[in-house]
Amino acid sequence: MWGFGGRYYWGRKDRGKKIDGVVVIFAWMSSEDRHVKNYVDLYSSLGWNSLVCHSQFFNSFFPEKATLLALDVINELVEELKVQPQPVVFSSFSGGPKACMYKVLQIIDGICSRQQNMDDYKLVRDCVAGYIYDSSPVDFTSDLGARFVLHPSILKMSSPPTLAVWFANSIASGLDALFLRRFETQRAEYWQTLYSSVSMGVPYLILCSEDDTLAPCQTICNFAQRLQELGGDVRLVKWNSSQHVGHFRRYPDEYRAAVAELLVKASAVYSRRVQQLEGEKLGLEGRHDEILEPLGHLRKAATGSSDCFRKFSVESGDHFLAPSSVEWHEGRAVSSVQGDHKEGLIHLPSPPSINGYGVLGQILFDVCVPKSVEGWDIMPSSSSGGLPFPPTKRSHFYPIKCICRSRL
Repeated sequence: MWGFGGRYYWGRKDRGKKIDGVVVIFAWMSSEDRHVKNYVDLYSSLGWNSLVCHSQFFNSFFPEKATLLALDVINELVEELKVQPQPVVFSSFSGGPKACMYKVLQIIDGICSRQQNMDDYKLVRDCVAGYIYDSSPVDFTSDLGARFVLHPSILKMSSPPTLAVWFANSIASGLDALFLRRFETQRAEYWQTLYSSVSMGVPYLILCSEDDTLAPCQTICNFAQRLQELGGDVRLVKWNSSQHVGHFRRYPDEYRAAVAELLVKASAVYSRRVQQLEGEKLGLEGRHDEILEPLGHLRKAATGSSDCFRKFSVESGDHFLAPSSVEWHEGRAVSSVQGDHKEGLIHLPSPPSINGYGVLGQILFDVCVPKSVEGWDIMPSSSSGGLPFPPTKRSHFYPIKCICRSRL
């Protein structure tokens, strides 16, 4: 009971049969294995495994110790969820939320200073599907330890010894003197963390008793009301007379029915969440395909345009018309590759050549070859210093025009 840290173990871990989920039990600080066995059996009868966490007393006053225990519990839970993803329900008793559970919530929400693997923590958060508060949460004050130790349900006697009362009050006074301001800061952080869990959109089951002095009914009812105001799905079960963390022993049938209802809701919430995550994944894949599809069309269009251009301008295996196959008669150009003129053809297997009878060849022919040669001044080379044409007549070099003129 006294000390720091804590321990955890699997109350039931069965993979052979159909398992609906895992209940993480954050037990009260003075509890032993035999005290929580009834709850492990209850959850097991409803088809749920149980991971039990026992916290030490001083974890409630030293958050760093609670953080270390919370990390161990999360890592153990991650190993199970990686093997078999399933809904998770946090069931806390008495001071269990302050001694460990609220640090678990901070870690999986990413607001705790000790962060290691956020992907694993997100896996746990996505699987959390419900909360059970039994005689909880209790308000965190400096005299909590004294009231807890001196409570009849803890000491198992009607009235505590005088020495025990003096010792507990001395500890509470010493904690007040040393950590009063720190207690107030931790208290505000503690309640804020519990309220922020509403963002997960999961159901709550809160169990309390009107004559519970350690976990006052009014404090718990205010907590439930605040969760409802924040939009939480809350069911509050309140009995007139029941000891602290003794509701299951006093009202077993009502307790079992309420827990069974909560676990069914948790399973439904988890199923909807899985479907939503799968839908978002499919939506992302669909948008990815929508982006790739027009790119594919553009690629095909570019390829088709290139092919069309090659078919239009270049045809491999065409024949290039040599100058000897062109004849001039009275200013009229006549070219033919029929019959006896085929011996004047030169075959060029590579590279692809321009087809003289194609559209492009006809255009070049019409532009470069004049319709009439009348008025051409053809003089001997001596008149121009050995040049076929006067220097002033030369401006640009046209190969096709030279071919035609060489024929003349």
